[in-house]
Amino acid sequence: MPLLRGPNGAWGERRVMGIIGWYYLHTNGSLIYKRELGDTVADLRESPFVRGIWPLDTENRENAWRICVEGLASGANPERVKELAEKWQCDDNDAEIYAGQVGVVLGTDGNQKTATRRDFKDLQESPCGFGDTNLEAMADLCKQLGFKPSKMWGSTFGDLLK
Repeated sequence: MPLLRGPNGAWGERRVMGIIGWYYLHTNGSLIYKRELGDTVADLRESPFVRGIWPLDTENRENAWRICVEGLASGANPERVKELAEKWQCDDNDAEIYAGQVGVVLGTDGNQKTATRRDFKDLQESPCGFGDTNLEAMADLCKQLGFKPSKMWGSTFGDLLK
């Protein structure tokens, strides 16, 4: 069974997080996993080499997408993000479900995927993310909305969409 999917590969109901580890963005662009050992996040917050931190909850699909979208928007190595997206099956079809959860409208413009907020008016007035995949388009939108990686309590992509 793929990581971060509920029974039968479906998206599950929201629940309290069961954090098993953390992904962090190193200053060199690496997106690295570190298992939770009780005070792991405190060590990551204190490190001058950590730019952003994301909790890993293996039963929460939205969590997987958040790591991929926000990590890519923050400058994480694109190949590493692609590797995680494939591992967690965060593909264009699953993106439709995630987009609906957080309030993104996905579309196409020529051969490019697009991502906008629900209140999109036009390209002159509203941000629009573009990419070869829905993940890349959402990451571009995330960046345009001003996302900045944080070590705790920063705004999420979902927060910026409201």
